[in-house]
Amino acid sequence: MTDKTEDPKPEDDDAASATATEATTDAEHDAHVVDDAHEEDHDPSLEDFKPMAPGNINPEVLQNISVTLSIEVGRAQIKIKDLMRLTQGSVVELDRIAGEPLDLLVNNSVVAQGEIVLVNDRYGVRLTRVVPSSERLKLI
Repeated sequence: MTDKTEDPKPEDDDAASATATEATTDAEHDAHVVDDAHEEDHDPSLEDFKPMAPGNINPEVLQNISVTLSIEVGRAQIKIKDLMRLTQGSVVELDRIAGEPLDLLVNNSVVAQGEIVLVNDRYGVRLTRVVPSSERLKLI
């Protein structure tokens, strides 16, 4: 009885070598594409909005969303005829008492309260009360 070892055919080596080379090239290309995605800001795709785990939100997507921030001093409800009579110098009485905190709104939802401060000849708001983050996410 003799031991026979099969010699692989030269074309089999070439095919295996070519497949290995293609796999390496594809892996290098995929790694390069991933690196490029992190280097540039890009518009979110449908894939970005898929949760990583149920109930989780991708923080990278959230950081690039624009919101409207506004400060509310107070409100007033008046009739249209009174609105039409307003002229320069008219005073509109608001529903807030002097010294009462202002509301900081994000997309028309109150997320904090604060007081007016002056910073380098510009108005600012010092936050005195912030709505807890769990409640803020429900409001936005």
